Amino acid sequence: MKTLIKNATLINEGKSYKSHILICGDKIESISDHLPVNISNYNVIDASNKIAIPGIIDDQVHFREPGLTHKGDIQSESKAAIAGGVTSLMEMPNTNPQTTTQDALSQKFEIGANKSYANYSFYLGATNNNLKEIIKTDPKNVCGIKVFMGASTGNMLVDDKKTLEGIFAEAPCLIATHCEDEKTIKANLEKYKQEFGENILPKHHPLIRSEEACYISSAKAVELATKYGSQLHVLHLSTAREISHFVQGKVAEKKITAEVCVHHLWFNDSHYETLGNKIKWNPAIKTAYDQEALFNGLLNDRLDVIATDHAPHLLAEKLNKYMNSASGGPLVQHSLLAMLDFYHQEKITLETIVKKMCHAPADLYKVNKRGYLREGFFADIVLVDLNSETSVSQESLLYKCKWSPFEGHSFKSNVTHTIVNGNLMYENGNFIDDKKGMALTFNR
Repeated sequence: MKTLIKNATLINEGKSYKSHILICGDKIESISDHLPVNISNYNVIDASNKIAIPGIIDDQVHFREPGLTHKGDIQSESKAAIAGGVTSLMEMPNTNPQTTTQDALSQKFEIGANKSYANYSFYLGATNNNLKEIIKTDPKNVCGIKVFMGASTGNMLVDDKKTLEGIFAEAPCLIATHCEDEKTIKANLEKYKQEFGENILPKHHPLIRSEEACYISSAKAVELATKYGSQLHVLHLSTAREISHFVQGKVAEKKITAEVCVHHLWFNDSHYETLGNKIKWNPAIKTAYDQEALFNGLLNDRLDVIATDHAPHLLAEKLNKYMNSASGGPLVQHSLLAMLDFYHQEKITLETIVKKMCHAPADLYKVNKRGYLREGFFADIVLVDLNSETSVSQESLLYKCKWSPFEGHSFKSNVTHTIVNGNLMYENGNFIDDKKGMALTFNR
């Protein structure tokens, strides 16, 4: 049976307009001002007083599978994503075992095929000694190569100059970097250990993982990408100073791009006082000045993509003393709602939210037939009621870790329907269909 979404207000390609969307199979068959003659033959969703947007594409999540599934797994976290309007995900390699070989990458794709509610792809992780594995990567089926140019788990810190040169010279697809300078971080940490011993506080986190550490590392990444003509995407920018590395323009026309994550837009260092290690992320949440500059960088097209860096840990792992507290937190269920709150505050338009969360990641990664509401594209569609609140409580959370830095907050909007590959997966708080997502493909 075909599905008809009628009376929706589409937010798409810089425009807002009323229309009807007809879905046949896994694709959008038509977008029209006119209803079909006999709609009794269709599964009809009335989207009156709702907006329809393309499914969100989140290019940076950590779903903890394999090996760390006490924190989260591909099934639990992709389900949370669907409830938040995120229909496509690109997942990171710092699992156990790490995704640093083609065999490990293939195993990840098998898990995704069996368990993911959302569409998926996986990064191959770089190390100081796996360049041969990187070169084998198929750019049509793998989203990118992840390079930790700062501390990470296991041996995934890539700090060998020759190796970095090789990766930037020979990587067959996009290189995504985590940029923090390890030498600077270690020196800062030693300074705070000498002053505070084991009693370093969460508010010291952005001083240890400092602006300087971020700037040095991202400058190095941009220098390498410029030298070798690589496609570079710098993940989760956290400082005003780093924005100077990037130019304004259309994302599809750039070789060097950057993203900002929701938590760096929502929080600043004043929130450590109340939330403590719950907002301990790497790179660190920094000052209100940085927060405002990142928002402006997003609006003036120096920063190209909004993502989450969704990285769940158990609350017990977060609430240790600073030195033993895990970095990262869950966000993917509420990333769209958080950005829509900024819309209600008149800080950003709906069209810009869709541009940065749907269109831009699709264009940047050259995702095949997703990220837009277009005839012939996959029917990944989200309906939102802008005037219905969503309250965040522990009971409402779908993350396996069962906590959120947004607990107690009421968002001003509500995701009412999420359609993935033409299947109605989520409707008014309930999961309707358990059909799994598809592996993303890339037009490269």
